[in-house]
Amino acid sequence: MSNLRFEAIIESQKRIPLPIEENGRRSELFAANVFNEEKMLQYLTKDALESVKGAIVSGTKIQRKIADQVAEAMKGWAIGKGATHYTHWFQPLTGSTAEKHDAFFDLLPDGKALEKFGGGQLVQQEPDASSFPHGGIRNTFEARGYTAWDPTSPAFIYGTTLCIPTIFVAYTGEALDNKAPLLRALHAVDDAATAVAKYFDKNVSKVNATLGWEQEYFLIDKSLAMSRPDIVLTGRTLIGQTAAKGQQLDDHYFGVIPSRVLSFMRHLEVECTQLGIPVKTRHNEVAPNQFELAPIFEEANLAVDHNLLLMDVMDKVAKKHNMKVLFHEKPFAGINGSGKHNNWSLATDTGVNLLSPGSTPMKNLQFLTFFVNTIKAVDSYEELLRSSIASASNDHRLGANEAPPAIFSIFIGKQLGSVLDELEGVSKGKLSPEEKTELKLNVVGKIPEIMLDNTDRNRTSPFAFTGNKFEMRGVGSKTNCAKPMTVLNTIVAKQLRDFKIEVDSLIDKKNLKKDEAIFNVLREYIKTSKRIRFDGDGYSQEWEKEAKKRKLSNNKSTPDAIQVLTSKESLELFDSMNVMSGVEVKARQEIELDSYIMHLQIEGRVLNEMVYGYVIPAAIEYQNILIANVGGLKGIYGAGYKKMCESQLAIIEGMTEHIAALKSKTDAMVNERKKANVIADSNKKAYAYCDKVRPYFERIRYHCDKLERLVSDKHWPLTKYRELLFVK
Repeated sequence: MSNLRFEAIIESQKRIPLPIEENGRRSELFAANVFNEEKMLQYLTKDALESVKGAIVSGTKIQRKIADQVAEAMKGWAIGKGATHYTHWFQPLTGSTAEKHDAFFDLLPDGKALEKFGGGQLVQQEPDASSFPHGGIRNTFEARGYTAWDPTSPAFIYGTTLCIPTIFVAYTGEALDNKAPLLRALHAVDDAATAVAKYFDKNVSKVNATLGWEQEYFLIDKSLAMSRPDIVLTGRTLIGQTAAKGQQLDDHYFGVIPSRVLSFMRHLEVECTQLGIPVKTRHNEVAPNQFELAPIFEEANLAVDHNLLLMDVMDKVAKKHNMKVLFHEKPFAGINGSGKHNNWSLATDTGVNLLSPGSTPMKNLQFLTFFVNTIKAVDSYEELLRSSIASASNDHRLGANEAPPAIFSIFIGKQLGSVLDELEGVSKGKLSPEEKTELKLNVVGKIPEIMLDNTDRNRTSPFAFTGNKFEMRGVGSKTNCAKPMTVLNTIVAKQLRDFKIEVDSLIDKKNLKKDEAIFNVLREYIKTSKRIRFDGDGYSQEWEKEAKKRKLSNNKSTPDAIQVLTSKESLELFDSMNVMSGVEVKARQEIELDSYIMHLQIEGRVLNEMVYGYVIPAAIEYQNILIANVGGLKGIYGAGYKKMCESQLAIIEGMTEHIAALKSKTDAMVNERKKANVIADSNKKAYAYCDKVRPYFERIRYHCDKLERLVSDKHWPLTKYRELLFVK
């Protein structure tokens, strides 16, 4: 075993006991470090509290004097809990979060010091943050950027810093982050869904999109992770022979959580609870050292913030346990990768889940209205929804028989499918009293009974109905949920708006009653969106052929997937719903292309370094030992040595072939990378990396992994899969 591996494994055996005592019940710890409504009741005046609540519920503007009160209250609360700094916490277009800390500290003209934080610092700051991706929105000499307070997501204390969730915009007003478009999309779906919900309940005044994410991740020893340059620099293993034992026995899935991991999880849950992240579920996932965490669902904006915060907390807590969290969608070959299922629904301020059937035909008609409109929205914009989960890392996972395929389809189950088929057969125009009775009692009225037996899921479906919500299963483990949630809520908002226009037109112009108009429009939607419904095996070759016949997109790579962003239909959609301007959409496409290029560029460089710095030297060193062995035997046995050294010679020859192929393919990869790097057009450059550079990664890996099998364990320099994945 190489010294590097030996030292890493010895270090990995060290235990850092950090038993986290949960003082009191979780409910007593919940949101202890969050400036939520409970804290505001204690620190704010009645007028200030009502102003903040108005901003949260209806988006009303907070006056400057109220902002000063809120800032003073936040400061007092935060300092009382040990905070020394504050920051505007935002989501740049890197996919993660950003923050710049300022102290609660200032000097008076007379030189005296004081703790200071006012409404101006709360509501808006000018961090510039000019080095973040902007896709051409900002010029180098026009780098001004602003962060603006988002009162719908409460401030929280993380460490000794008061974190204030904000949006990030350019001087010209364009969004430079993932949060601003999400908030606009949520506002759009609120307006459109509320208008439709009023058909069934006039008391509805607001509809919130809700989100419950499920976070999958790998947890490995930090010392072992640091011994692998590919894990350190790319988040995944670029080479590595699969272990003899992987996930084939299914013994890890839902198994007993290892004690070291459980210690990490307990620590994490305490931290999350105090930050108001309502984590609830933890378990082993399918692959070795893979786990999952899931919270109770929340309003979508808050859920997105909490998921980003969670990933940061996980990373910090893991370090305290001498472990490393891997969020890459495919960190290890030969075993399952990680995703982040997004469970989405719509809920009214009257306490009704609009995607949950009710006890009366009227409530079920409401359910069908939102159910069918969601299906229609996904059918109309399936390619755009696919683009929202595209990334270099997620390309490894989608369609890999462990995650949904790149083809978007919707699973609703046979029972609900039969209901839609019956509704499709409803006669057009006015309904007779008998038809109405038949429809409401025998079709719509039976939905609650049907739902009792409709809880099974199709794990191969990218967008599955699971009882009272839709589950978007293709989201990548490290993806910011804001991206798919922005697209999903925008397309549903557009669809619901169009639906209301059509229904109102039938009521006004055709003199149809409300129920008849709704049934007529739903009938047409069911018919025109039928191609998106699929209950079978999404992994099968037959489905890929069938999907092509149905004219569904099948964009398997990121460059293919994100072309749709700047299509005429996409630009019109975002603009008409006031979610993003054409400039903002085009900027995001440019950023996605650049990100894809840079990820593959880094992986190519690391792979080149590993081949020439680790694999080939180790192979030659071991080959020299074999050659010396053969030479020694020749000296002893003379001409008869060849028969005695057949095995050694075969290994030497095999290694020579793999070394030669490795050098040839690595040099070819580097050459293709150099060609791609001089291409100015981002789109062409991304395709060059996708089609010319990336294919070499697996070819190079093949020879590296073959050499790992031939070189002795003592001489192999890189930590192996069996060491990374099975350390307790």
